[in-house]
Amino acid sequence: MKIYLVGGAVRDALLGLSIKDKDYLVVGSTPAEMLSLGYRQVGKDFPVFLHPKNQQEYALARIERKTGSGYDGFSCDANEHVSLEEDLLRRDLTINAIAQDEYGKLHDPYGGQQDIADKKLRHVSMAFVEDPLRVLRVARFAARFHPQGFTVAAETLALMAQITQSGELEHLTPERVWQECERAMATDEPQVFFEVLAQCGALEVLFPEIHALFGVPQPEKWHPEIDTGLHTLLSLKQASLLSQDMAIRFATLVHDLGKALSPKESLPKHHGHGQKGLPLIKNLCKRLRVPNDYRDLALLVSDQHQNIHNAFELKASTVISLFDKGDFWRKPERLDGLLIACIADIRGRTGLENSDYPQATYLAHCFQLAKQIDVQQIIAQGFAGSDIKNQLNRLRILAIDEYKLTLNEKQPN
Repeated sequence: MKIYLVGGAVRDALLGLSIKDKDYLVVGSTPAEMLSLGYRQVGKDFPVFLHPKNQQEYALARIERKTGSGYDGFSCDANEHVSLEEDLLRRDLTINAIAQDEYGKLHDPYGGQQDIADKKLRHVSMAFVEDPLRVLRVARFAARFHPQGFTVAAETLALMAQITQSGELEHLTPERVWQECERAMATDEPQVFFEVLAQCGALEVLFPEIHALFGVPQPEKWHPEIDTGLHTLLSLKQASLLSQDMAIRFATLVHDLGKALSPKESLPKHHGHGQKGLPLIKNLCKRLRVPNDYRDLALLVSDQHQNIHNAFELKASTVISLFDKGDFWRKPERLDGLLIACIADIRGRTGLENSDYPQATYLAHCFQLAKQIDVQQIIAQGFAGSDIKNQLNRLRILAIDEYKLTLNEKQPN
């Protein structure tokens, strides 16, 4: 029996990155032997065991054969004669197919170290095309390792396109699609995930609402990049620079879906696109089973981002209505998310990446002024029932109007 450290731990060590999890491969053993040594079996489809002391995962070397559709249509052979090279051959990318033995020696039969040096994401073998999930995984790795300069090898991208054309992507479950998407969205360069999917045709299959934005023009005066799909990815990049909050990043990704529905005769203008996008966001979130808090912020951003951009022209009463609609009184963090997504929207334009956004400061201050109105004092004055809400809003509107007047007085003549 021989034990090897494999996968991401070896790869990340070679890249000088921090190691989060360690996975071990056991060659030349059997389930019976592992159990006799005190390991606890947890894998159903193939033998995976937990170490009796540290609970780390140890998997028996295995060979997989395609038997059906999708990423789970495989049979597994984990007999004790499966070699290290045979196990590594079934892995997705060469950089993930490097093993390290107990003496620290690296075993790299498929050129993973060279691909790390060349900064290439390359498939190990033609077995790559048997698992449609690998299209998403490679796109995610492209996003994760983009800061290190990695790109997808042309021949691997061609195989990803082949998988897409085969129809195998349609067998992926919504949970797995969203899982890979969410993990990609957590990287420093989440827009690369969608760029790679677009390059191999998978974006149209898995995220048709986003795919539909490419080729849709916007007014060049406001959007030098013109293309709505490009603007969407530029905005997502800006959101990743502004916040680690996944809900904000997702809301930014889908904030302009409604522009794909704009009538051709009205292009490049997109009247009411925020509201047109609401059903698209709901359908996407339902299909991929996106968390409710992501969905709710996304709907708010789509619905209100134009109002936020025009904040200085809004009446105080409209500002209060906006705060009511967003339920910011109970969930003030939603206002923060909305404003950050709007900043990302403004900065997600070619040449305007460092744009100021005074609307955010203005609305945040309006909200603080409105929150300072004490409802208990209103009750103490004898107001009751609906009159309490009316008086509360009247005072909130008055506070914002006074603030607007102060700002106007500060403006140069």
